Amino acid sequence: MSDFLNDIDFVNIATIALKIVLVLLVYLIISPIGKKLIQRSLYKAGNNQKLTEARAKTLEKLMLNIYSYLLGFILIATIFGLLSIDLAPLIAGAGIIGLAIGFGAQGLVSDVVTGFFLLLEKQVEVDEYVTAGGMNGVVEEIGLRTTKIRSFDGTLNFVPNRHISTVSNHSRGNMRALVDIGIAYDENIDEAMQVLQNVCDEFAQNDERFKDGPNVLGVQSLGSSDVVLRVLGQTENMQQWAVERDLRKRMKEAFDEAGIEIPFPHQVYIEKKES
Repeated sequence: MSDFLNDIDFVNIATIALKIVLVLLVYLIISPIGKKLIQRSLYKAGNNQKLTEARAKTLEKLMLNIYSYLLGFILIATIFGLLSIDLAPLIAGAGIIGLAIGFGAQGLVSDVVTGFFLLLEKQVEVDEYVTAGGMNGVVEEIGLRTTKIRSFDGTLNFVPNRHISTVSNHSRGNMRALVDIGIAYDENIDEAMQVLQNVCDEFAQNDERFKDGPNVLGVQSLGSSDVVLRVLGQTENMQQWAVERDLRKRMKEAFDEAGIEIPFPHQVYIEKKES
């Protein structure tokens, strides 16, 4: 009799285990299919609604995030059902326990609410360069709980949404390219400014990255050993640093061709001889 009962228990356990394996297989099949459907749907909706590429990527990341959470919850609920575990008492118990951990959950609620308003107000979008939560970098994902920001050194920062109290978005509109360069006090300032303006005209005519200018503003400051001249222009987003590097290179070459000295620190040694 006991052997018969043991056989029944073994059959039940094997049946439940097989069902769980099948559920996991279905999950592994449905998960990538659902992600593909979401991506295609958003691609079509983006074309129909004329969404920007950054906005489409932002919504795609968010929908995939929500989909993963929802599918995971369904998987856990299904497995509990196969194990004949009633979720109602667990949910009730979670409600009681929730009273004890309510203060800890406030942070999670704050994350979700802040993330919702970040998306609703379009403060940041994927692939934009921002300063948020004390981090500088390019936004890779805006989730329900965290925002992922990739710093320029390659570090991926996970910023809880509740810590994003102020957002500085550096990717909206044209950006400023600013270059200061010094000349010696003995040099002719007007001649140096004309040389720089010729360089600026070259960039304005041949470099499509510039949207306005560049132009020589004039004397910016009088240093201890140099007269500082300033050049300013407006460029495409994320192009300002490359433009500044190219400007500095060409300005140095132009000064060398014109024989205009760019001062550098000198040290004078005085040797005192005793008579």
